[in-house]
Amino acid sequence: MTPDLTADQRLFHSTAREFLAETMTVDRVRALGASGTGFDRDWWRRAAELGWTAMLVAEDLGGGSISGQPLTELALIAAELGRTCAPGPFVTTNAVLAGLATAPARFGEVISSTLAGDTVATWAIYEPGHGFDALSADTVGSPRPEVCAERVDGGYRLNGVKDRVEAGDQADLFLVTADSPDGLIQILVPAEMPGVTITSAWTLDLTRRTAQVSFADVTVNEEAVTHVGAAASIAVQAQWQTAAILTAAESVGAIASALAATQTWLADRYTFGRPLASYQALKHRMADNKTWLEACRATATAAAATRDARPETAAETVSVAKSYVSAKAPAIVQDCVQLHGGIGVTWEHDLHLYLRRVVLGRALYGTPEEHRRHITDLLERDAA
Repeated sequence: MTPDLTADQRLFHSTAREFLAETMTVDRVRALGASGTGFDRDWWRRAAELGWTAMLVAEDLGGGSISGQPLTELALIAAELGRTCAPGPFVTTNAVLAGLATAPARFGEVISSTLAGDTVATWAIYEPGHGFDALSADTVGSPRPEVCAERVDGGYRLNGVKDRVEAGDQADLFLVTADSPDGLIQILVPAEMPGVTITSAWTLDLTRRTAQVSFADVTVNEEAVTHVGAAASIAVQAQWQTAAILTAAESVGAIASALAATQTWLADRYTFGRPLASYQALKHRMADNKTWLEACRATATAAAATRDARPETAAETVSVAKSYVSAKAPAIVQDCVQLHGGIGVTWEHDLHLYLRRVVLGRALYGTPEEHRRHITDLLERDAA
C-alpha cells in the first residue's frame, strides 16, 4: 500500500504475502466458501503469530507496532487479504482491539488472548433497519442504538438485536455498542452467555461471513463494561476509523488483482489476428481503471498515515478514503468482468471472488453515501 516502507515493514509485508501464497490459494478460498466454515481457527492463530493482530496492542501485552505506524502496517496486510480474497476476522478483530486499547487494565487478559488468535472478538455495531450509525457517535443528537443496556444491581441487562456482525457465527466475544442511562456504552459479551442467540446470515462474499446476534435479558456485571459516555464515543471513533481504513485497503488489493488478471487476459487473447490489448478503446478503459486504482491506493494510504500521525483529525480523511474506494472498487472490478467477455461471468473464473469482496466492502463500515454525509457534517461543524 505504501511506496516508502522501512526495512522492517517490507519484511512484515513480504512475510504476509508468502504466508498467504502457501496457505490461502484460490482453491482453498473456494473450499472454505463451499463448506460454510468462513475461516479456519488454526490458520487464524498462525496469522496472529505473524503480528496481524499486534499493531494496536501495547507492548506489555505482547503487541507493538513495527515502526510506530500501526494502521499503515495493518493496511499492508489488508491489501494482501484483498489480493488473495483470503478469509478471517482481520478487520473486525483489529477494530475491537482499537477500542480496547483505551479500556481499563482488567481487559489485559482478553486483549492478549485476542492478539494470540485464541479468542475471536468481533464488533456488534449494526442494527436491523439502520445504517452505520457509528459515524455520528460523537455528534449531539446522533441516533442512539436500539440495543439497550438497562442498569441492574451490579451491572447491566442487555436486550435487542445486532446484525451484520462480521465473523459473528465463529466469535467468542462480542464488543456490543449499546445505549444506557449513562449514555453510549460498550460491553464485552461472551458468545456462550445465556440469552445470546447467534444466527448465521448469507453474504455475497463466500468467506467474509456475518451473523445476527440477539440479546434477551443478557445480564453482565460492571467488569464487562469497556467504555461508557464520552469515553465510549471516543472508542467508537477509533473502531470505525480502523475498520474503514482496513476495508478500503482490502478493496485496493482486490482491485489490483482483478486488474492484473485482466491485463494478462487482454495481452493473451487474440481477435482478428490482434491481441485485445492493442485496441485503443480497451487501452483507454484500462488506463482509466489503472488511474482510479492509484487514486484509491493514494486515498487509503493517506487515511492510514493520517490516523497514525494525527488521530484526532483523521475522521475526514478516513471518510474520504472509504467513500472513494467503496464507490470506485465495484465499478473497476465489474469493468474487468466485462473486459473478459463471457468467461468473466462464469463460476470457474476467479473474478467473481474479487467482485464479491469489493461489493461487500462497499456496504460494510459505512457506504459511500454515509461517509459523504459524514464529511458534510464535519465541514458544517468546523464552519460553525
